[in-house]
Amino acid sequence: MRKSGLSDRSFDTINVLLLIVISLICILPFLQIVAGSFATQQELMEKKFVLIPEVYSLDAYRFIFSDITIPKSMMISVFITVCGTIINLVFTSITAFALARRGLRGRRFIMFLIVFTLLFDGGMIPAYLVVKELGLINTYWAVMIPNAISAFNLILMRNFFMSLPEELFESAKIDGCNDLKTFIQIVIPLSMASMATFMLFYAVNHWNNFMMPFLYLNTPDMWPVQIWLRQIIIMATADFGDFGASIEIPSQSLRMATIVVATLPILLVYPFIQKHFVKGVMIGSVKG
Repeated sequence: MRKSGLSDRSFDTINVLLLIVISLICILPFLQIVAGSFATQQELMEKKFVLIPEVYSLDAYRFIFSDITIPKSMMISVFITVCGTIINLVFTSITAFALARRGLRGRRFIMFLIVFTLLFDGGMIPAYLVVKELGLINTYWAVMIPNAISAFNLILMRNFFMSLPEELFESAKIDGCNDLKTFIQIVIPLSMASMATFMLFYAVNHWNNFMMPFLYLNTPDMWPVQIWLRQIIIMATADFGDFGASIEIPSQSLRMATIVVATLPILLVYPFIQKHFVKGVMIGSVKG
């Protein structure tokens, strides 16, 4: 084994230091937001940047969870995220598998249309008109169906399916499997790492999706947590009504607490699929 020289050690040291600096740049703002959500309004106004609060306060979280609105909206967000992600995975995987089969007629033309959507987007108004004409306004379908397939994820998943050996499909066909049975019993079990990665991508997108519920859901009882957190931030700079008479609302920490509440659930999911994520994120990215 070749011994590492001075230049190799220097290169590794610089890489480690650079990665530490980049990690701190990424982590520090989030730590500041978490710490600020527990700080008092006076401390935030005086210091501007707080990593360890002198006095811990839960007033912002008490305000957010003062009634059932936020827990209910969080359950709606969970519902949209779970159902939307399932729809995404089903539609994306089936379409990618079909496009990965070399015997599919018009495959190149269909792929051209899919790639075309990556470069040119119809825009918000045409999308709204289509959803309206389909009668999906003020239904959860309007949030989940229009983005059922991500063109970028579809291409990656198609490339992964194309990397599977053709002999595998020929053997399955000899054993009497049709395309659907081959897809369910052979392709899906071999694609769990890829599926876990795309599940995370889609789930994060649904959880953070603000614009589509804002456009398509008109009834406040149907709003997910992102819409209600926006309402809370607006309220924090205006009138607090009866609640404001009983407690002083720290508007600065309230903004940070809303970010923590909106981010924490999706962060809790990540450790459970992290082992698949590192492997799956590279799948399908090599073969064009």
